[in-house]
Amino acid sequence: MRIQCGYEIAYDCAQPTPMLLMLRVHPSRQADLEAPERIALDPPVRATEYRDGFGNLCTRITAPPGRITISNDFIVRDGGEPDLVVPEAEQHALEDLPDHVLVFLLGSRYCDTDRLSEEAWSLFGGTAPGWPRVQAICDYVHDRLEFGYEHASSFRTAWDGHNEGRGVCRDFAHLAIAFCRCMNIPARYCTGYLGDIGVPPDPAPMDFSAWFEVYLSGQWYRFDARHNIPRIGRILMARGRDATDVALSTSFGACTLAGFKVTTVELP
Repeated sequence: MRIQCGYEIAYDCAQPTPMLLMLRVHPSRQADLEAPERIALDPPVRATEYRDGFGNLCTRITAPPGRITISNDFIVRDGGEPDLVVPEAEQHALEDLPDHVLVFLLGSRYCDTDRLSEEAWSLFGGTAPGWPRVQAICDYVHDRLEFGYEHASSFRTAWDGHNEGRGVCRDFAHLAIAFCRCMNIPARYCTGYLGDIGVPPDPAPMDFSAWFEVYLSGQWYRFDARHNIPRIGRILMARGRDATDVALSTSFGACTLAGFKVTTVELP
């Protein structure tokens, strides 16, 4: 299938403001683009790129005083297959995990495992390890949290979300990741595009989406505690320990979000 993706994001800056942007499609999906991806900046400013420690593509700019609009529009090819479901995928013993996944067992800014460990073992200690345990975590988080864009907060941790019982997709991902890490399952945060493909259309404005991946049987598998069903057409942008590592924009100075529009549409 072919999916048209894009965004238009505007910021108002009071002074020249350096910014880091993480708005590129992940390197693992670049080969699926029908044409090279280009970020448009209005007014035009100099932009440089680098890969961060997690392999994500990052863009550096200095926004001038006033309004800057950042936009992109592209078509990506996708196999159209739903997320894999592999109930027999096994959990590794800690001593058998490869070195590079160990960082995804540690607590992080939004995944405060130290505060959730006792609760995690109480809830999931009796579940079968591996895929069934991760699915049990997703089921619990899906039922525990109420989704609503009005619940968005940049300060809410996994512990807070669990106590408040509400959040947006990033909060579902953070809580599920934290529980997985408490149960010694490496888990990492993902952000990207997820359109209403193969599901009833959602009347709410399109947004970027958050899900997570866990390391089982020697590879990473996708899970989504918010939707909690296999979905079609995820287009990955970035991975990290939590939302801190994959922020769409990080500004080093005062600026105000003035516009935000995301498009994800399956083409005929």
